Amino acid sequence: MADGFQVLTNQQSMEILGRVDICPTEKDRERLRSLASRVLEIARSDDIKTKKRQWKAVRDLKPERPMILFETLTVNGFITEKELECENEYLRNAEKTLLYGIKQYEYVRDDVVLEDYFRLAWQVAKSDYGIPIVEHHLENSLAYLSEFPVKEVADLDQLRPCIFSVDKERTLGFRDTLEDIFGDILPVRVGNIDKFFSEMGFNPFVGNNEPMLTMDVFKLLGYETMSMWVFDAPEAMHRLMKYLLDENLKFLQWQKDEGILRLNTDNQFAGPSGYGYVSGLPEETRETPDVTPEISDCWTWAESQESAIFSPAMFEEFFLPYLAEYMNKFGLVSYGCCEAVDDRIERIMKAVPKLRTVSVSGWNNFEKVAEILGKDYVYCRKPTPALISGDYPFWDQAKADLVRTWNCTKNQPVEFIFRDVFHLSGDIARIPRWVEMAKGVLGLD
Repeated sequence: MADGFQVLTNQQSMEILGRVDICPTEKDRERLRSLASRVLEIARSDDIKTKKRQWKAVRDLKPERPMILFETLTVNGFITEKELECENEYLRNAEKTLLYGIKQYEYVRDDVVLEDYFRLAWQVAKSDYGIPIVEHHLENSLAYLSEFPVKEVADLDQLRPCIFSVDKERTLGFRDTLEDIFGDILPVRVGNIDKFFSEMGFNPFVGNNEPMLTMDVFKLLGYETMSMWVFDAPEAMHRLMKYLLDENLKFLQWQKDEGILRLNTDNQFAGPSGYGYVSGLPEETRETPDVTPEISDCWTWAESQESAIFSPAMFEEFFLPYLAEYMNKFGLVSYGCCEAVDDRIERIMKAVPKLRTVSVSGWNNFEKVAEILGKDYVYCRKPTPALISGDYPFWDQAKADLVRTWNCTKNQPVEFIFRDVFHLSGDIARIPRWVEMAKGVLGLD
């Protein structure tokens, strides 16, 4: 592969690295304590208490008002290296976590919620499937090329059971370090995993419990093979989906057996940037005992962007049964990401009785989905990132996007969660501008 590409693989080292010794400088200690104090102040404010109640009301299908959240984690330049002061790399990760929350609250002014404790994910490793997934990523870009290792049905014979490991000594050692620095201000709570960010101390997607079944089908087969197999080798497609489902269920049960699983009914990533506050599941609080919940006490999030090219009938035949079996293990479900669901949401509703929140991206017929969901589900609107991204934002279209959504959802539970914004040409002021515009459209000024 040409220079300028970074090769990534799901072949993870299963080696237990053990405790990392950190001797924080006085500068690092004071920096983290200062940020922790500000997080505690925000988390215990009346404003945050109100927002928690309002998020719970939406998820309880008894909304007080529409909710607004802008995911800043992907925005290039939202937090710059100049803003980070800690010298130790692990403490710098914790600093970044604290700083993101503070800046989101103070600068963006959306409905972000901070908790009065610090969440640390377990350091977990998962082996490949016996068939490594290898990708060649262009540096400083989202673009990548995959090798799509499964070329023919016989290649499925190489599939092997996954192996899992958790580095408890390393995770708990870092917890102890953070507790020593700011635990008297923000207690450090260890629980759940982050499937997207492995950096110790920076785990923004912790608690999502997503299986990513069709994502891995795509990464193994590629679209050409996927498209052919549903006609030429349907048994093989079902075999692969069943294998991936079983491995994900095994991984989920392993987390519970290892005591890693925790509730995600607070401000964790219980859905695609959605919070888990809800009355129907046990509450996660600062005082919650450190015990392992039942899987049915938790949220999960599932999506199937990679199957969007297939008809609703094919989706229902080849993919939905496996997704539904996984989702129905949980207490409540958030479904969807960027894919259109307007032509298949009724099939999903029927297969997933515990469905509560549905992602509605710009690829959907907004009015049709609103009519189908009614007041029985949360309409989770994902505004179109292109409208405010790049060199030239389209503010009129962005406002029209909000107006159209609000016109068809104002009598039902609705939340606006802006995700997948990457490049703003250095103009991060567009973020609070969009939030203020949204508040104006929704009558929240």
